[in-house]
Amino acid sequence: MDNMEEITTELRKIPWFQDLSDGHVQKIASISRIRRVKAGEIIFREGDTHESVYIVLEGRVGLEMFVPHRGKVRFYTAEPWEVFGWSSVTPNVRVRTAGATAVLNGSVLRVDAEKLSLACDEDHDLGYLVMRRLAHVVASRLLVTRLQLLDMFANPESKNG
Repeated sequence: MDNMEEITTELRKIPWFQDLSDGHVQKIASISRIRRVKAGEIIFREGDTHESVYIVLEGRVGLEMFVPHRGKVRFYTAEPWEVFGWSSVTPNVRVRTAGATAVLNGSVLRVDAEKLSLACDEDHDLGYLVMRRLAHVVASRLLVTRLQLLDMFANPESKNG
């Protein structure tokens, strides 16, 4: 069902791919696949090895971690066009630090992380654009995490139940 034309069309809808050259979009499309997901379907588990970085096309994806004495805790919900699993393109993280589960039926774009890293190494213009965008994702997630921590420490008694 997913062909290069469908993947290219989906990539062009994503705001941070819109200013990439046709060649760069084709390169990313060639290492990507569309995956349909159903609500409750596990996309990857915490502790899995890295293979892909994902972008939500439709639906929502919950990111969760195991917290001792509490079980799985969702800490973020990725909306359409948001990236998740981005640490798979970082050099030092070897396993998933969180799990991802579809919250709603939808689809995600799965980009082969190793091939993306190689493409970025081979084409520094592409590498700059991809890494700049991923840095923005990381910075925004760090801000969200800081705000959550501030809220948690400001109201500790309301989080105990």
